[in-house]
Amino acid sequence: MNNKQEKAPLRQGHGFGTFGGVFTPAVLTILGVILFLRAGWVVGNAGLMGALIIIVISNFISLSTGLSLSAIATSMDIGVGGNYYLISRTLGLAAGGSIGIPLYLSQAISFAFYAIGFTEGLMWVFPNINPVLIATATCIILSVISFVGADWAIRVQYIIMACLGLALVSFFWGGAKGGVPISWGASEGSVGFWMVFAIFFPAVTGIEVGVSMSGDLEDPSRSIPLGTLMAIGVTLIIYIFQAIWFARNVPPELLRSNTAIMMDIARWRFPIFVGLWAATLSSALGNIMAAPRTMQALARDHVLPRFLGKGSGPANEPRIALLITFGIAEAFILFGNLNLVAPIVTMFFLNTYGVVNLIAALENIVGNPSFRPTLRIHWVISLLGAAGCYYVMFLINAGATLLAIVVTVIIYLVLKRKMIRTTWGDVRIGIWYSLIRFSLLKLKDYSWHPKNWKPNLLVFTGNPNTRDHLISVARLLEKGRGFISLVQLILGPCEDQCKFRKIAFKQLIDFIDKKDLQAFPVVYVGDNLHEGVLAVVQAAGIGKLYPNIILMGWSTDPARKRDFARLIRNLHALGKSSVFLNIDIEKEFGNRRSIDIWWGGLQQNRNLMLLLAHLFSLNEEWKGCEIKVNMCIKDAAGQEQAYKNLAQFLEEVRIKATANIIPYNPDQTDIWRIIIEHSAHSDLVILGIGLPEEGKEKAFMNRMDSLIRKLPSTLLVKSLEEINLT
Repeated sequence: MNNKQEKAPLRQGHGFGTFGGVFTPAVLTILGVILFLRAGWVVGNAGLMGALIIIVISNFISLSTGLSLSAIATSMDIGVGGNYYLISRTLGLAAGGSIGIPLYLSQAISFAFYAIGFTEGLMWVFPNINPVLIATATCIILSVISFVGADWAIRVQYIIMACLGLALVSFFWGGAKGGVPISWGASEGSVGFWMVFAIFFPAVTGIEVGVSMSGDLEDPSRSIPLGTLMAIGVTLIIYIFQAIWFARNVPPELLRSNTAIMMDIARWRFPIFVGLWAATLSSALGNIMAAPRTMQALARDHVLPRFLGKGSGPANEPRIALLITFGIAEAFILFGNLNLVAPIVTMFFLNTYGVVNLIAALENIVGNPSFRPTLRIHWVISLLGAAGCYYVMFLINAGATLLAIVVTVIIYLVLKRKMIRTTWGDVRIGIWYSLIRFSLLKLKDYSWHPKNWKPNLLVFTGNPNTRDHLISVARLLEKGRGFISLVQLILGPCEDQCKFRKIAFKQLIDFIDKKDLQAFPVVYVGDNLHEGVLAVVQAAGIGKLYPNIILMGWSTDPARKRDFARLIRNLHALGKSSVFLNIDIEKEFGNRRSIDIWWGGLQQNRNLMLLLAHLFSLNEEWKGCEIKVNMCIKDAAGQEQAYKNLAQFLEEVRIKATANIIPYNPDQTDIWRIIIEHSAHSDLVILGIGLPEEGKEKAFMNRMDSLIRKLPSTLLVKSLEEINLT
């Protein structure tokens, strides 16, 4: 088990601003291959109206993700790792790692993907070049730029931005002479709307690159929202005007057949070539800057080996991670099938965006006071964005989506098994808190019915290491159906004993973990046992979720007999059912094959006693045990009818038990002697007890002691509430 302490978010030494650190890399990634090679095809197949709808819907998903991202970013201090950092600090390290590792691999593979894209664009002018050699050289050059430092990479991106700008100027300055009639809808020979949507959508998934620079920003909480939303807005306008320009200047059939149409209608062809090269190079450069920083954050949190996150130089550059990223990219250039990998890469990106939207929605719904974003959005927007992400994932490639989900789940389970624990809070606590609050308030509105009875045990363990049998009984009775609270009392004046409370509480938590108990720890400081027990019993619980069984050991201390008897009476007066265990030290629970229940004149105890025996029998170690319900009657003539009545009752309540009617003459035989004779060899005896009369507490305890010391392990039951067994 790793314990991960939260530290101040790691920062690189660059301190980039909004324009250079977020806006530029995001814009250059969004205005990529789709802009140059597929935007005209989209208009040709969907028509201008369909293309505009596709652009708007795609950008709505991107915008909702950007808004969700902005809300989260303005509510926390962000370190290295971009979306991984946001997710891990909100949903926990296992969830963050299950998204972060695939995200890193997607960024590394995307580096190779765009390097090959650049090479293919270069081959339009130089068709005889070696594509593998050029792609490798491209990766080496870009890796060297990134290795030197992110500041150099950002400077290179400014040059690429200028090339992209020239390409757009050349495109919009050109156009067919006289124009063509605008085709508003799909024409004959077009592919389906959602197929076109699936082809276009990856164009708007470039905001990840800017977010991944979080550790290099001077003010990430300001730059990430502002830069991301500006990039989405600017690229949306460019894509809309490009679609209109295509529709006004090129017939639909030519748009569908010629993916290089942007070059044909441009004022000058060469800037389009340069723009395409620049777009692919910028996307590649963005990913070689983002991927190592994601790996650095994963390693810093011990999700990956620690040495992978080691930084170099005053700016803490992730150079080890960069070299590994280059190795992965080069492997895919040499051996990988990028046509197969590309859809899965897109799925991981979209999965990340979907999770970001879900986080923002959950944070708003849960309403943690710590979630105080300076940019607030309604949770419905985030939820729609998440739904859009996952819908588009299945739309693009259902098989790749399922594979991405399976990989994410496997990584999550592996990290969960590693039990990496953190001390930072996350939204999961808020979710559980909200569900608990909702449930408790709903319970308040309902009348509690005996049929809905479930065990909620308050177990007074003292030092739990010496009360194994008591805790064993609690575990058997609860068995995942209710609640167990283990209570340790520290007796003495609060001024003297309070300093020991924290130590005892930690020891009790350690005991619960060691024994793998599903239980809650309670430590109480009080002057004496009697008052301490009553105080805890009255304070325990919330709303209608309160303990209904008090479980404790039977007192054998002669000095405490009177107080213990008073405690039985007072617990009943407080409306609590009590169960007391007297363990046979030598035989313990014997072979766990037989349970004897003794029914006397106290009707109220009967159902609880029978239910306790039934709960024992449901456990593996008591499975197949014989439950015998014994009843003594004074009238031998009524023995047969009493047996029929008892057997019929057991059949009605569907509890497998044997009826046993014992006639006796009270003038000749003491009933307690009968109990001892019949149950001497049982593994567990369950007896109902009455209330000690005031002033006769010591006599009551002596009488009970004389009985149970001759019996095997015994549960003594004083039931208050009615339990419906039917």
